[in-house]
Amino acid sequence: MELAYVCDWERHPKNTHCPSNPLICSWSCRNLVAFTTDLKDDGDGGEPDVSQMIHIMDTEHPWDVYSISSGHAEVISCLEWDQSGSRLLSADSDGHIKCWSMSEHLVNSWHSVLSSSVEGDPIVALSWLHNGVKLALHVEMSGSTNFGEKFSRVKFSPSLTLFGGKPMEGWLAVTVSGLVTVSLLKPGGALLTASECLCRLRGRVALADIAFTGGGNIVVAATDGSSSSPVQFYKVVVSVVSEKCRIDTELLPSLFLRCMTDPLRRDKYPAVTHLKFLTRENSEQVLLCASNQNGSIVECWSLRKEGLPVNNIFQHRSPVVGEKQPTILKWRILTTTNDLERVSAVALPKLPVSISNTDLKVASDTKFCPGLGLALAFHDGTIQILHRLSLHTMGVFYGAVAGCGGPGQRPGDESAVKRQRTGAPGLHFKALQFSWTSLALAGVDNHGKLHMLRVSPSMGQVLEMNTTLRHLLFLLEYCMVTGYDWWDVLLHVQPGMVHNLVDKLHEEYMRQNQALQQVLATRIVAVKASLCKLSTATAVRACDFHAKLLLIAISSTLKSLLRPHVLNTPDKSPGERLSEICAKNLDSDIDKVMINLKTEEFVLDGAPLQSLQQLIQWVGDFVLYLLANLPNQVSLGGGERLGVQPNPFPVQGSLVRPGFGFMRDGASLGMLREMLVMIRIWGLLKPGCLPTFTATSDSQDSLQLLFRLLTKLWLCCRDDAPPQEPDESLIDECCLLPSQLLVPGMDWLPVNDGVTIRLQGKQPVRLHFGKAALLAPSDALGRSAGCQRTDNLRCVHMGLCPTEESKACTRCGCVTMLRSPNNSNAMKQWEQRWIKNCLCGGLWRRVPPTLA
Repeated sequence: MELAYVCDWERHPKNTHCPSNPLICSWSCRNLVAFTTDLKDDGDGGEPDVSQMIHIMDTEHPWDVYSISSGHAEVISCLEWDQSGSRLLSADSDGHIKCWSMSEHLVNSWHSVLSSSVEGDPIVALSWLHNGVKLALHVEMSGSTNFGEKFSRVKFSPSLTLFGGKPMEGWLAVTVSGLVTVSLLKPGGALLTASECLCRLRGRVALADIAFTGGGNIVVAATDGSSSSPVQFYKVVVSVVSEKCRIDTELLPSLFLRCMTDPLRRDKYPAVTHLKFLTRENSEQVLLCASNQNGSIVECWSLRKEGLPVNNIFQHRSPVVGEKQPTILKWRILTTTNDLERVSAVALPKLPVSISNTDLKVASDTKFCPGLGLALAFHDGTIQILHRLSLHTMGVFYGAVAGCGGPGQRPGDESAVKRQRTGAPGLHFKALQFSWTSLALAGVDNHGKLHMLRVSPSMGQVLEMNTTLRHLLFLLEYCMVTGYDWWDVLLHVQPGMVHNLVDKLHEEYMRQNQALQQVLATRIVAVKASLCKLSTATAVRACDFHAKLLLIAISSTLKSLLRPHVLNTPDKSPGERLSEICAKNLDSDIDKVMINLKTEEFVLDGAPLQSLQQLIQWVGDFVLYLLANLPNQVSLGGGERLGVQPNPFPVQGSLVRPGFGFMRDGASLGMLREMLVMIRIWGLLKPGCLPTFTATSDSQDSLQLLFRLLTKLWLCCRDDAPPQEPDESLIDECCLLPSQLLVPGMDWLPVNDGVTIRLQGKQPVRLHFGKAALLAPSDALGRSAGCQRTDNLRCVHMGLCPTEESKACTRCGCVTMLRSPNNSNAMKQWEQRWIKNCLCGGLWRRVPPTLA
């Protein structure tokens, strides 16, 4: 493990956001981190601020923290993200629960939408109901070519279902007095709430945790905080009867800590300080930590089914056919640690790694560690990664909060441990959370700093480059299939790995069936764009991937405007027929291609066409740019490929320019060709929607010229024919193109202002919340600060100093105006494609006009 970055608060007498004692943090699958602070005097000399703060940030822009005045008068005890990473639950010590949601789908703008409460009863455990989606990641099948074998869907029932089997949303909480309260979100937006005792004899619950079973039941583990008391387990069943929520509870087998049966430790650890199920979908394994003022001990227990012994009286009778020996569920200890330093925080892995014997053996042989380790933070400032089953040490990190930031020593280096422990007593992590692929740890220390730590996939063990690439590729594929953010995987990608990862990722993608390829078509392009930004040698290639995302979106939007002429049409839509005809017709004359189309399907009103003119203009400019740069690109060859088609003319060491990847991408060139045909037909109906070109001759048919040259280039690399080199006549005509048409400068690459590109070195980056100016944006195209600002999705210029409010993508940096300048239906249809997420799948954050 090593420190990636540290984000600190600005120290100011009137800074209300400076935390004196952070309590908890939670990490969502979209790489949003939420953490809390204690009650804090606002420094104005008046009454103290009675509302505790919740801070939310995205890990790519940690300085851009959004602080919410939560309205919780008491200390916030729980934070919990939903499965989509877009909603957050907060609960406090007065029994109040609030549900937070994004305002206008912005990660730095939140509001409370729903709430429930159990007045005066502190909440000790909180969880969203399970939606029934569970994947298993099989390390044994990491070499398989089928994503379905690598990541299998596990049969798992939702906690509660609506009519038709749709999972019902809601949350469940456990209070300190032994109540379980459930709040259900009805389809109309109303909240259905009910509470029930965990058992008949209510008792104090100091710690609790919640897990789910495959049959749709909920299991609650609870303890009163004393090591001498049993840890109780309860089955909770939630149902809706006559429009009312019903809760049924049942007592399950309990356990006593092993340390209480050891005569040497009976009274050594009097308090249970941590109680956690190892995973939220596994209620049969639990982690317990007992502590005193100076140390702790950790135990791992497993629930097993054992045969019930039969009395001798019944053993001599003749057995009945089909009769089985009675069984009973019993908790058995798996393993326990030796005496440890006092544990201050526990983080459990979220990666659903299969723990079958074969998977564990392959993981051990290949040194694949993500998802197999849990993290313990200690009061001396160190962190240990322990194996989730055996509890043996996998990695150690020393001095994170003491400022060392170096990689951990080997577990057996006791002298190093003693030296580091003298570093800065009292500094330690109060909260710790794993990322969703277990390759990063977020921790908040007791001085208010947020630390981001890289966790090596091999826990620091030396691997061959091919093995390292295979591990990273495996996790990137998992993120692609699940839709989870892959930011933490990028932390481990070195610039020299980018080319191989992009190639291997494309090879694996092409081996999937056609239906899965269609589902993952845009997601893989977004992953490639993120990878290419990590290396200066491939940074310009990110231009091509962003252009391809925009090209796919524009093509889908324009084709969706087409309507069949008669209702009882065959099974193919007008867009599909257009693609089929353009793929079969190899003619370079655009008017001859039009003859084979039913032009009545292209008849539209003038208003939608005119409102989409800037998108049509972008398509025309993009085709012109590609063709005008073809002579320069052909000589470059394939030193680094885009990952779509192999280039048969490699020339190493050449300068790669934006647009190079499209020269061998037959599918994208065919898409451009189809759109030129649509634009040509629409131009006959509404000439104002045509793209405008600055030509040297008034008689120049620009669209006809571009289509003819584009068709020649497409014929060289179409999918159903062997690749060919562009002939000399095409190169000559493209050389003359700038003398016939004014070639526009294409500016489709968003400025990269995130922190990932600056984490390539081993030294941690020091940041301050609210001070983005510490990191200058990285621009692969070398654009100056005084250049025109562009709305990357509406394809319009915003001027040198935009005054409009804007939003930027947290992943790719794409900028677009927050408010639409055009209210037409066609433009609304286009904007709906990226109102919640950027085209690359990243989340939106509001940015000031000066940073747009």
